[in-house]
Amino acid sequence: MPMFSFCKRGEKSSSGEAPSGATTVGWALNPEWEATFIWPAPRKVTKPDVRTSHAKGVSICPAILDHEARLFEMVAPVDIHLRPGRDQQGKPALLAVDGEQSTIRLPYINKMMSLMPQEEWRHPNRPILQVATPFYFVADDPVYISTMPAFYHFNARPQPGIALGGRFPIHTWPRQMIWAFEWYDPTKDLIINRGDPWFYLGFETEDPSRHIRLIEAEMTPVLKDYISGLRNVTAYVNRTFSLFKTAEERRPKTLLTPKQR
Repeated sequence: MPMFSFCKRGEKSSSGEAPSGATTVGWALNPEWEATFIWPAPRKVTKPDVRTSHAKGVSICPAILDHEARLFEMVAPVDIHLRPGRDQQGKPALLAVDGEQSTIRLPYINKMMSLMPQEEWRHPNRPILQVATPFYFVADDPVYISTMPAFYHFNARPQPGIALGGRFPIHTWPRQMIWAFEWYDPTKDLIINRGDPWFYLGFETEDPSRHIRLIEAEMTPVLKDYISGLRNVTAYVNRTFSLFKTAEERRPKTLLTPKQR
């Protein structure tokens, strides 16, 4: 039987908190990754500059304030200056535009970033870049995570494509966080500077009025073992969401353990 159910108002959640409080979500880094110090922690979204205190100003609109308060942003860990091209065999490949002047050593670009195989693109002329991260998000209450572009961050240099979003339940499916970008104009460079807002995270809970308390989590042996069950499942089957029931049945009671420092 699935171990998760949505709470009714007034009931306790599985963490023991009342639904009227914040839902706790943890983020953890894969300890097997090197150079994890380059990855900034997720943070509340950086709000645009406020230039007015008018009583009817947009800066105090409750709908906008509530929306901004529910968003978290991931910050770019490295400088990205890439363009899609072809290798000597004519296959799609990434071109490091800065070459030897790049702030990241060239072998590590290919270790961290890659183009999806062309047959897996959504359009034959639109390459898709994937950037792997060491981040995992987990919760002990029902929570869905959504990734989305950093739309509150004004970029004076328009990007040559779009960032692809995704949505999945982190209480049963705490998969590795991966950022994807689809080039609409492969002749133009993708440029992202280290420290820029990179992409946003939104969280959906059992009660839409609840906010999120984001904390650093421990990559415990229990969490690590559970994550291993969903790693690389896409290499074996399609429609991986069909595995959610199996994940629920095999899920330990607690996956989220606050990091002790």
